[in-house]
Amino acid sequence: MPPDGLHVSLITLPDTTMSSLSGLYDVFRFFNSVAPQCRPIETEIVAPSQHLTSTASGLPLTAHKIIKEVGHTDIIIVPSLLLQNDRWQTGRYPQLIEWLKAMYQQGATLCSACSGVLVLAETGLLDDGEATLHWAYERTFRDNFPGVQLRLERVLVVSGVDQRFVMSGASASWHDLALYLIARYAGPAAAQTIAKFFLLQWHSDGQAPYMVFREETDHGDAVVLQAQAWLRENLDSTNPIEEVVRQSGTPARSFKRRFRKATGYSAIEYIQRLRVEAAKQQLESSDKAVDEISFSIGYEDPAFFRRLFKRTTGLTPGAYRKKFRVPLIVA
Repeated sequence: MPPDGLHVSLITLPDTTMSSLSGLYDVFRFFNSVAPQCRPIETEIVAPSQHLTSTASGLPLTAHKIIKEVGHTDIIIVPSLLLQNDRWQTGRYPQLIEWLKAMYQQGATLCSACSGVLVLAETGLLDDGEATLHWAYERTFRDNFPGVQLRLERVLVVSGVDQRFVMSGASASWHDLALYLIARYAGPAAAQTIAKFFLLQWHSDGQAPYMVFREETDHGDAVVLQAQAWLRENLDSTNPIEEVVRQSGTPARSFKRRFRKATGYSAIEYIQRLRVEAAKQQLESSDKAVDEISFSIGYEDPAFFRRLFKRTTGLTPGAYRKKFRVPLIVA
């Protein structure tokens, strides 16, 4: 390999999903053939302690090297991980964490796809910085790494000294990670060539359009649970907050404080999220006019609904429908 070549290390763990690992491996592995005029890339799959490993996808994988055999690398990528019950347990890979810190001190760029950022965060190197990952793992990330600012609306976050942390969001956003790294180290023209060859795409709308509102219901507050259930079934109510406060039998200030503590949202934010989620489902599956959808979920002012929808998803209702409607060939 020429001395000006680039070395990429892809980490495999028992939690690794094959889709992002294999996708990233193929793109970097065949880069030299697709873009032979560019700086060459050497790609290896690296495991913490043994060459033959299992993966979360149920497929065995033989790594090229174990980490103690890698004394230098330019780019390290931790692909997407599958979490049991959406929870991350720290302290499982101490050798890997120490190796990542050592490689970072030598100048390596540390990257992650989706939930792989949980491993990077364990190094402590992301503290006081920004990160992104799959929105479904927001809670476990915040619980484990409160010192890192999550930017879930962003598909790609580049941070740190010399921008040596690169993190992509949910699942298929490994496309953005691969294209960014190629553009950064081999040039925009090379990234365009790779994008065309593999049909990769930039998710320029961010993650917000893809995020699904997930209700917190394991907080143990029976009054709040009752309010959540009522709000869910009465989206078109004219004064939903006043009604759940009345039903709770508690003072308004006390109820609202309990509601935020239990759910993480104010009561008004909560009903807005529920309504937007209901609107998204109608936009995806029906031909109803936007004004009609607005009325059906409790908003008599369609203009306000459009502004709220855009603020929440990053898209207008019409653009959302176009993006997520099932294609005619499938329908």
